[in-house]
Amino acid sequence: MIRFIILLAIIVLALSYFGISIRHIVESPSGMDNFSYVWALVLNGWHLVVAWVTGFAEGVIQSVS
Repeated sequence: MIRFIILLAIIVLALSYFGISIRHIVESPSGMDNFSYVWALVLNGWHLVVAWVTGFAEGVIQSVS
């Protein structure tokens, strides 16, 4: 966890050094579109994982019963 925080701080400092504003990237229309697309992919993947675990658990419960 500490490594992740340090890496994140280094990335932010590097972006600042090169004059890249994270706020402008996030607030731009293309940035928002990209984030919503990635979030939709994450949600879709999460739903697939939950469905797989649920199906696996139901199979185990049926085999024990």
